[in-house]
Amino acid sequence: MREYTTHSREETVALGRALAKELPAGALVAFTGGLGAGKTAFCQGLAEGLGCTDPVSSPTFAIVNYYRGPRPLAHFDLYRIHSEGDLAAAGFYDYLDQGAVVACEWSENCAALLAQEQPLYIDIERVDDTTRHITIR
Repeated sequence: MREYTTHSREETVALGRALAKELPAGALVAFTGGLGAGKTAFCQGLAEGLGCTDPVSSPTFAIVNYYRGPRPLAHFDLYRIHSEGDLAAAGFYDYLDQGAVVACEWSENCAALLAQEQPLYIDIERVDDTTRHITIR
């Protein structure tokens, strides 16, 4: 387990960028953390570190955003996803099989299903307006 404290959005993005270099193709990253914790900022860093060129935004309404690059990233919001059928319909397993790094916000909604894929777990806790406590396991 690794723990970090970031003091700005930029530091959270930079931590994501650094972590991206460690991730193999087809890696699954499962995020937990409240609204506004910094999950999307961390994913922006992941996308940059993977070499993705598309702008990163929250997948809240789209359910999944796909960012192209030499190492693509599929960025899921699982807030409204609760079953294996929902995951499959959103293309979750297809992205993993294609070797994309898959990042899932609100992963607790599908915790048992995601656990089967042996994810890297990242919890982001909002300490104050700019400070985040980040645990990676």
